[in-house]
Amino acid sequence: MLIIRKTLDDGTTLLWDKIEKGVWINLVDPTEAEINKVEQETGISYDFLRYPLDEEERPRVEFDDDQMLAIFDVPRFIQHDSYYDTIPLGIIVTGGFFVTICLDQVSVLDDFCTGNHKGSATYKKTRFLFLILYKTATLYLKYLREINKKSEEIELELHKSLKNKELIRLLNLQKSLVYFTTSLRSNRVAAEKLVHTSFLEKFSEDEDLIEDVIIENQQALDMAHIFTNILNGTMDAFASIISNNLNIVMKFLAAVTIIISLPTMVASFFGMNVGIPFQNTAYGFFAVIVISIFVSALGALFLLKKGML
Repeated sequence: MLIIRKTLDDGTTLLWDKIEKGVWINLVDPTEAEINKVEQETGISYDFLRYPLDEEERPRVEFDDDQMLAIFDVPRFIQHDSYYDTIPLGIIVTGGFFVTICLDQVSVLDDFCTGNHKGSATYKKTRFLFLILYKTATLYLKYLREINKKSEEIELELHKSLKNKELIRLLNLQKSLVYFTTSLRSNRVAAEKLVHTSFLEKFSEDEDLIEDVIIENQQALDMAHIFTNILNGTMDAFASIISNNLNIVMKFLAAVTIIISLPTMVASFFGMNVGIPFQNTAYGFFAVIVISIFVSALGALFLLKKGML
């Protein structure tokens, strides 16, 4: 999908019908024809347009003559799986064009697409780039708080009932934090490279904004580390609880088996084909029952004192 937007002199950002200088070209899972069109009309390197479409592409900043490619991992929430992960977002800055490329429609760009983000303008390329990076960092923080809240809710559910469903949900959140930590670490390196590059024309407010980006990114990285450690500890704790509960159940079943075997042993003695007590009395059966109950009671009392019941 190829979407073109342009910010007018009055500050409003509108959909545009042609590629010209000062526009924002947003490519979402583009076709080969759309990539070729952008390449021909902007002169942007074909490789720059293809790199961000690789899901395994790592964040970095590259230069080619008068073009700059910045790839950053942006977070996304997979609604149908209730799962968080990251996806590469490519940002290409040239003398006349600003291009974003991604395999999916990401929420990082939603406010910019609707024109609700104050201060953004398609012709202010450096500031536009830094605003997207700032939005990315704040979105990481938002999702990390959601992950922490969900993990606390799952933990409360696990206190009531230890089920595989809740443990699998915790495992998914743990995987999300691994993705976030790895991406935030790489994003930090790429953002620091933007600070020192002379390719981008920076004003004082741009310098402040990129510093805020680095600070927010570091805060998100620290939060991801903290939540990862907490979640790892929670998973280990509940794994120990499950193992301990299994041991308790097995111990109880072993004690019950012993108690049940005692009446069986008494009955087997009185079932022998030899002379036995009470065989000539009408109350012999009841005597065996009483003895069995008595022996079982003694066994249960002994096991109870040993803490096995």
